[in-house]
Amino acid sequence: MVPSHAHPSVGKNISRSYYLVLAVPQLCVSDACRGAVLLPRENEVWRVISATASLSLVVSPGEEQAGWTSHVSRRRGLCCLGGEFSPDAQKCRKPLRFFYFPLFFVAQLLGFLISVVSSIFCGHLGKAELDAVTLAVSVINVTGISIGSGLASACDTLMSQTYGGKNLKQVGTILQRGILILLLCCFPCWALFINTEQILLLIRQDPEVSRSGGRSGPSGSGICLGAAFLYQLQTRYLLSQEIILPQVLTGIAANILNVAMNAFFLYALKLGMVGSAWANTVSQYTQAILLFLYVWWKKIHVETWGGWTRNCLLDWGFFIRLAVPGMLMMCIEWWTFEIGSFLAGLLNVVELGAQSVIYELSSAAYMVPLGFSVAASVRVGNALGSGDVLQAKTSCITALLCAGVFAVVVATLLGALKDVVGYIFTSDKEIVILVSKVMIIFAPFHLFDAAAATCGGVLRGTGKQKLGAIANAIGYYAIGLPIGISLMFAAKMGVLGLWVGMIVCISLQALSFLAFVMRMDWKKASEEVRLVLLSSNSSKVLGGFLSQYSATALREEAKVKEDLHPDHELIAQEEPAVAPAPPDVVWRALIIRRVLAAAAAIAVLLVGILVRILTGKG
Repeated sequence: MVPSHAHPSVGKNISRSYYLVLAVPQLCVSDACRGAVLLPRENEVWRVISATASLSLVVSPGEEQAGWTSHVSRRRGLCCLGGEFSPDAQKCRKPLRFFYFPLFFVAQLLGFLISVVSSIFCGHLGKAELDAVTLAVSVINVTGISIGSGLASACDTLMSQTYGGKNLKQVGTILQRGILILLLCCFPCWALFINTEQILLLIRQDPEVSRSGGRSGPSGSGICLGAAFLYQLQTRYLLSQEIILPQVLTGIAANILNVAMNAFFLYALKLGMVGSAWANTVSQYTQAILLFLYVWWKKIHVETWGGWTRNCLLDWGFFIRLAVPGMLMMCIEWWTFEIGSFLAGLLNVVELGAQSVIYELSSAAYMVPLGFSVAASVRVGNALGSGDVLQAKTSCITALLCAGVFAVVVATLLGALKDVVGYIFTSDKEIVILVSKVMIIFAPFHLFDAAAATCGGVLRGTGKQKLGAIANAIGYYAIGLPIGISLMFAAKMGVLGLWVGMIVCISLQALSFLAFVMRMDWKKASEEVRLVLLSSNSSKVLGGFLSQYSATALREEAKVKEDLHPDHELIAQEEPAVAPAPPDVVWRALIIRRVLAAAAAIAVLLVGILVRILTGKG
């Protein structure tokens, strides 16, 4: 029930709104934080306000007189979602820290270099080995790494906005939720990994190359999937708090280890591609473990990690509704280039080798805009979560300018070194010459790609992954890929034609994204973020169970409070036909649903093993 000392203006500020059970006694109304909504700690029942509500709820009168600031929210575990803050509160806001931008893309580059180094070592074993590792890595990227990276992108939105709103312990709960969901996704991915050879043969790749790729892929790189997924979540957990140095340090250590182990396995033990795959696996796990130990050693987790809680089982639907469009937004482009590698394999080994080299170079170059993209999503999400519209807009513009400057530098370097850069991956002159021709197209491609990637980060920060996914699907699959395939085969231009199609696609996409971002209503975006965060912690997290419980409570509360607010209506959901389930029953039902989800994931892996056995490739 609303506390008796509530400010009388609360009735004027609530229009067609409703409360969910058990208001928190410490909450009262004040003008110190006009338009902001403060929520109780996670272990208390959440108060959910409808989308049309305009509230002024703050903390207790004593804290109100002291001025509500960020240190109060840290101490009390409260979450401010949007609103205009008092002058005292504004003093506690963090300044913009875009000097972190260079470290963002350095960390991304270091994480990517682990697989690049493995490709370089295998490429110098021979042309067939380069082709085999390219196809194996493509299968793993399409069916595993890209999926995990895309699903983890939901944390770009959720963690940054939640941390910006100062609901710190909820950040740790989101991390737990992501760990469970992504680890369950490993099982279907492993089912595909163990059938890598069959997949390559199915898409009509060279039998010998398929056999080599099938041996090297599942034996090492597939096993590292869990570590790769966990590392994606770890980095997003830290980035949401604007912490970047640990990723750089652990990335350096993992890359040094990877180079040493590749040299040892390939040249000392003569294990070939299998040895390189195992070196990759050990390096991935080392990177994830070192990052965990660093966080634990420096106690970075203290403010945001409250220990494992059963609340991590809640709200999977909302997480997935953000994760799937985010995955598609990221993976559609990723999958397009992997498809290009498969198509190049249908031509000849020179075309495939050139495509693999260009793909590795483009991926390495993409780490620069990707770093700015992640930084933009974090800064924009933090700003919108705290209601700072000006900071969100400034973050967007700064990220675009920084990405543009660095993209010009990278494109210029690749253009100037186009005749020699191919020798990094192979000594085959035919492949190097073809790479040199494609580099002429790739330089301008990278400029547009940087703009599109950074705008994509802004979209993730505002929670508009679905828009980005639709734009990417149209751009790549309706425009870029059809043009590229036509030029590749019908016009007999090979991989050069494929990249012509890609530059047509990415230029249109970049211009469209830039137009959308420049015309964005940032105030409206901030309000949408506040409402999304409110709804994500509403009764819907229990799949409708708590909504039944709260409907009855609302009706009782409405009767009690009718004399306080006679001119305003509290809208409750229809009372259920049956009595609401007790909390213990609700939790048991939820746990059963999560166990069934885990059983389904494991069943997919068992089906993959069965397919492997029946095809006689065991």
